[in-house]
Amino acid sequence: MDILMPQLGETVAEGKITTWYKSVGDKVASGDALFEIETDKTSMEVPTTEPGVLTEIRVAAGATVPVGSIVAVLSGAGAAAAGAAGSTSAGVPGTSARGAAGAAPTPGARAAFDPANPVRSPERHYGPATLPNGTKVTPVARRLAAESGVDLGGLKGSGPHGHIVARDVQAAGRAGAVSSAAGRKTGTQPDGVSGTPSLSSGKIKALYAGASFEEVPLDGMRRTIARRLTEAKQSIPHFYLSMDVSMDKLVAIRTELNGQSNGQAKISINDFIIKAVALALQRVPEANAVWAEESLLRFRQSDVAVAVAVEGGLFTPVVRDAAAKSIGALSREMKGLAERAQARSLKPEEYAGGAITVSNLGMYGVREFAAIVNPPQAAILAVGATERRPVEGPDGSVRFGSVMSLTLSCDHRVIDGALGARLLGAIRTLLESPLLLLA
Repeated sequence: MDILMPQLGETVAEGKITTWYKSVGDKVASGDALFEIETDKTSMEVPTTEPGVLTEIRVAAGATVPVGSIVAVLSGAGAAAAGAAGSTSAGVPGTSARGAAGAAPTPGARAAFDPANPVRSPERHYGPATLPNGTKVTPVARRLAAESGVDLGGLKGSGPHGHIVARDVQAAGRAGAVSSAAGRKTGTQPDGVSGTPSLSSGKIKALYAGASFEEVPLDGMRRTIARRLTEAKQSIPHFYLSMDVSMDKLVAIRTELNGQSNGQAKISINDFIIKAVALALQRVPEANAVWAEESLLRFRQSDVAVAVAVEGGLFTPVVRDAAAKSIGALSREMKGLAERAQARSLKPEEYAGGAITVSNLGMYGVREFAAIVNPPQAAILAVGATERRPVEGPDGSVRFGSVMSLTLSCDHRVIDGALGARLLGAIRTLLESPLLLLA
């Protein structure tokens, strides 16, 4: 029976084997952990589904292979029966077993994909199938446009119903090549999508030839973050709203609650913020939505994602139905999610979805910042540090109070300015009336 690289999430195209728990010749029982994999999202153990003997390891620890690649071969009574029944390997049930040969690559290498294996995911996402102007783009056209740098927004489709097809992109690419050649003759640069010519890795390193530096290879997480946030900044019409929040009452209540915790885990400022955002989405339900290309998805419950920094990047685990949870329950759940994020052991369902993200850099002393919306979400709340600042009283007197700055980044396709202001105002009202967060 062939053991395949499983797919953990719809957008995951490859995985890295970090550890083999069994060696060639070992007997394996059903449910035994066979190896550990790491993707750009998570790390997890992969168990076997049938008993047998591990007769071959084709992908060494440290190698990265596409989803669906054969990584090992299991033989024995259970494996033979599974193969006869058209069963499959660890993590990918329902795929027929195959006996394709292949040598295990060296650690760090990328194993060759077996063309006989039908399980394959796209290597990357090439953008939405519908442009902002409503024009449809075929999958092949999207891929060709991404690979050749063609701006789909400037094309007129020649396919059925005006769809942009491969020949439209190819024609535009040929025209772009002519323009590039003309630009080089006149000493000018072609005006691309961003208006700035990109530099290759070699050219960039050549600029720093006289400098001392260490070249750090990009892992899957950093590549995914770079790609997704570049696409987000280029394709989402961002706008930003900022407000200052008086935190005197909330700080006092938090201090009192933690003083009565009797050794239990402390409630953080971030826990209150998550609860306030969740309740605000209930008060302003029009903002509890995401962009789905041809429609808006408006949610009934408040699922709030929270940015958690890890080495080399970040995760955004989601607190489900956060408005319905007590502040204590929410705090305990968030601590568990953060611990699993640090260990890169989050399950795909724990970081998928959410209508809004909370990103808090206050613990680093950052006063305020503007975050990038994480698609398909429509908003992200950037939280700054709680500081002692001079505050004017109602009688004109000046005193010092605890103040925190919030900046809400919005996708204008989903949230208009007034709607975003209502949402941010609701968050501020709840934080300044913290007893409402304890109900």
